[in-house]
Amino acid sequence: MSKETIPYKIYLEESEMPKQWYNVRADMKKKPSPLLNPGTGQPCTAEELSHVFCDELVKQELNETDPYIDIPSEILSFYKMYRPSPLVRAYCLEKKLGTPAKIYYKFEGNNTSGSHKLNSAIAQAYYAKKQGLKGVTTETGAGQWGTALSMACSYFDLDCKVYMVKVSYEQKPFRREVMRTYGASVTPSPSMTTEVGRKILAEFPDTNGSLGCAISEAVEAATTHEGYRYVLGSVLSQVLLHQSVIGLETKIALDKYGIKPDIIIGCAGGGSNLGGLISPFMGEKLRGEADYRIIAVEPASCPSFTRGTYAYDFCDTGKVCPLQKMYTLGSGFMPSPNHAGGLRYHGMSAVLSELYDQGLMEARSVEQTAVFEAAEQFARVEGILPAPESSHAIRAAIDEAIKCRETGEEKTIVFGLTGTGYFDMYAYAAYNDGKMSDYIPTDEEIAKSIAQLPKIG
Repeated sequence: MSKETIPYKIYLEESEMPKQWYNVRADMKKKPSPLLNPGTGQPCTAEELSHVFCDELVKQELNETDPYIDIPSEILSFYKMYRPSPLVRAYCLEKKLGTPAKIYYKFEGNNTSGSHKLNSAIAQAYYAKKQGLKGVTTETGAGQWGTALSMACSYFDLDCKVYMVKVSYEQKPFRREVMRTYGASVTPSPSMTTEVGRKILAEFPDTNGSLGCAISEAVEAATTHEGYRYVLGSVLSQVLLHQSVIGLETKIALDKYGIKPDIIIGCAGGGSNLGGLISPFMGEKLRGEADYRIIAVEPASCPSFTRGTYAYDFCDTGKVCPLQKMYTLGSGFMPSPNHAGGLRYHGMSAVLSELYDQGLMEARSVEQTAVFEAAEQFARVEGILPAPESSHAIRAAIDEAIKCRETGEEKTIVFGLTGTGYFDMYAYAAYNDGKMSDYIPTDEEIAKSIAQLPKIG
């Protein structure tokens, strides 16, 4: 199909929009390992999980058989506020790079929260409201998830308690204030407001926090307050399910114009956007219908895929959550405070971990100065200031496009642009002022953390 017949931005008609989420686990011959009760070492039951999560979300978390799950009409109505999101051809970036590659990006930053996180936040808030709860608790790293959840809770008139990683709380005050504007309470983590927070501070008094710390506090707050449940913005299978709307829209748009991607790229922290983007393409790959090269891109300062161990580990630093088999750096791993973006979680989604372990996708880590170099290059030619997290995918997309320039291959590259970076200006300032540095954990640091993994089986 000629360039002239493919729009610069591809939008779907309302009738083309997905009405169901896609559950990639249904097509996996080898399923992800189950969540384990840390006390018994046995697979968690629905009853055990329902003390922490909303009932309907527990069902989705444990569902490995249904490939498609209907999206409730109330959520579809909310999606119409900002979906479909555009699939954009990066013509200007292609020209700047002098590459024969065709580059497309799925832009998820065109909603008020500024990121893809709203896709799952509204679903989780809906199920909490439907269950008759007073409110929910959660953690947030760079703040995209907390921002999205505060919006969703405001929409359904739910209380929202957010534990924000301390270093992000201090470095990203504007995201914090957006959360408060939508009615959420925001606490820097670790804090003195929870037992687990006080314990972590006693052991690591100078810590800048981690997602693992914040998760522990949020879970404790949920389980000690009547009428509250905990919700999570990444990692869990239910979140990847909700985020599959990204990949489904992308695939429908590509199919509409007869475009077949060769390479699909996403940034990887806990796995929500990557899992959502690749899900329908991975489904085709699992069923033997098509093949794609899928690349997960993570920060060199928190390299769970590329340097982690595939094993059961606690999902949180306080060791109060279930055990999950995943690629992990150890629940006690603390990312360097100089790491400017999100993607600070010590482990990776069980679904993506299993797919990676089977060799169905690849991973690479990149240093943050190279990430911000790519971010500025993209911003200057495509007109969008990307979030630091999204810029990991941009870095890999640019690198792959340059390889195509060197080899003359006309590959089609699709990557996920998960959100905007307008609340990340302190990080951009550090880069522009030459004050940003790269930190890569040593083998000894990672080994020390891995040595603390729980002994399972």
